[in-house]
Amino acid sequence: MMSPGKFLSLFVAAAAVVAGLSVSGGDAAAGTAPYRIHTLFSVECQNYFDWQTVGLMRSFRKAGQPGPITRLLSCTDEEKKSYKGMDLAPTLEVPSMSRHPKTNDWYPAINKPAGVVHWLQHSKDAENVDWVVILDADMIVRGPILPWELGAEKGRPVAAYYGYLVGCDNVLAKLHTQHPELCDKVGGLLAMHIDDLRALAPKWLSKTEEVRADKDHWATNYTGDIYGTGWISEMYGYSFGAAEVGLRHKINDNLMIYPGYTPREGVEPILMHYGLPFSIGNWSFSKLLHHEDNIVYDCGRLFPEPPYPREVNEMERDPNKRRALYLNLECINTLNEGLLLNHEAHGCSKPKWSKYLSFLKGKKFAELTKPKKVTPKSLQMMEEDNVQKQDVGEEVNVQKQDGGEEVNVQKQDGGEEVNVQKQDGGEEINVQKQDGEKSYPKIHTLFSTECTPYFDWQTLGLVHSFNLSGQPGEITRLLSCTEEDLKQYKGHDLAPTHYVPSMSRHPLTGDWYPAINKPAAVVHWINHVKTDAEYVVILDADMIMRGPITPWEFNASKGRPVSTPYDYLIGCDNELAKIHTRNPHACDKVGGVIIMHIRDLKRFALLWLHKTEEVRSDMAHWSRNITGDIYEAGWISEMYGYTFAAAEVF
Repeated sequence: MMSPGKFLSLFVAAAAVVAGLSVSGGDAAAGTAPYRIHTLFSVECQNYFDWQTVGLMRSFRKAGQPGPITRLLSCTDEEKKSYKGMDLAPTLEVPSMSRHPKTNDWYPAINKPAGVVHWLQHSKDAENVDWVVILDADMIVRGPILPWELGAEKGRPVAAYYGYLVGCDNVLAKLHTQHPELCDKVGGLLAMHIDDLRALAPKWLSKTEEVRADKDHWATNYTGDIYGTGWISEMYGYSFGAAEVGLRHKINDNLMIYPGYTPREGVEPILMHYGLPFSIGNWSFSKLLHHEDNIVYDCGRLFPEPPYPREVNEMERDPNKRRALYLNLECINTLNEGLLLNHEAHGCSKPKWSKYLSFLKGKKFAELTKPKKVTPKSLQMMEEDNVQKQDVGEEVNVQKQDGGEEVNVQKQDGGEEVNVQKQDGGEEINVQKQDGEKSYPKIHTLFSTECTPYFDWQTLGLVHSFNLSGQPGEITRLLSCTEEDLKQYKGHDLAPTHYVPSMSRHPLTGDWYPAINKPAAVVHWINHVKTDAEYVVILDADMIMRGPITPWEFNASKGRPVSTPYDYLIGCDNELAKIHTRNPHACDKVGGVIIMHIRDLKRFALLWLHKTEEVRSDMAHWSRNITGDIYEAGWISEMYGYTFAAAEVF
């Protein structure tokens, strides 16, 4: 493996720096920062990153972020010959490592740590700074990101929570760091002292190379990457590198939000990360649909116009959900505002008047996007032991018991003691209680579909029946779509939706098996969505609810999920179960309706996906006498994946 020292020798000593490197946020008064601060983000010489750069730079300036910002631009010599976007941001050119100079591995994500190492070695700005904020290009800054206000200290960086980095909890961490106990599931937003970054950066790079080379442990059950292709090696490189140098993060799950998600009550996110598709009514946006988009250089062209705030007010009555839709609007409108100003700055003729252009230049939009300030709840770290009583809003102090998980909360009004279990990753489970009523846990209902009319009419029926049934909690459609599907899809507003990358065509085997999207989507939801639900109900799209489906009605409990019988799963009684689970005696013939505790689902979902892949690949045992599948096509592999995984866990 190439050491960071050898890698650095490949870099040119003189880096080209675009004029204006020291420009700081300018549209809003940033004030005088008590410390020197610098913001970094890493990109490549592609149209895909250019429009993201325009959006990030526009939001950076509007937010009033103090200090300079630098784009770390990784380009090959061939790319630089035709590259047009050198003036889009203050820039430090960084030699490209997309194609690794030693192994020839194609992995562009490694340019991020490589670019940071290069900045530290070759930029004079790195010698004149106290704090560094590192962002991704696909972000919108909503207000000043001040490490000292967020709680960062030397030796204790602040970072956003990336719960899907399950490798911190398994053999992956043990293989790649001497201190697996220090591995933090973090990424996205990084705010740290320059001395910490100097210690970390070489390890970040070398550990990225190390994890990327470890193909034996790319599988989903090791990494949490549903594609199993090693694409998130750089994220693990960061976490393992930080563990090696002894950095322990203050982890915050409130400062950054994905558009499409609903912020917690009282939380003001100061950063939006549009890494996933999001929608407003029947309008939607996915960055993946604009990979080769020349929109930065096409005069007058913007992303599709979204609804106006007035329309959002009419389509959503719930204040918090409406607030989430406003965040979606802010994200896409800031991107379009940046494109509009960029076109003007590059000599494009004045566009024809339109209602939308008038809105982007008007007072209403300026008011909606003025710099936001973090709230006390935004600053709460995941390890803080405070909970809010949901029924009366009073704060209760919680003391950790030995072992750190179970805590006791004293009810102030009646003196009754209530047990609260901290969820994996530190989230508290909130139990709702109305005065004079029995306490019931929160519930969230899920169902999985694809971007086809076949599932759309089923979705309409299920969601309508959900609304009539009296089912408590919310419902979410897990919508698995390919990039091509999303371009044509019309049903974004049919249900509250979490978008999921399609696994219909398996990324490793090429097998066409759309049913695998169900466990894959559940894994994705768990890893990307903040939920305070204690129980999850999982349904199929082709169902009609006739009444509430609740854990208290059907006696589900932690460690004891409830499901409906599927007697045709005869593989539980024969050699199929013996091949695919260590506990064939625990194989239950169940499916359809699933009621499960959230902690059980977090332990179980990845194994559900893995067992589905395993049974699907076992073509020697697809026959009807073994599976009960009359088509003998392995089509019910996902059902067996569920039952065999459950036998392993419960």
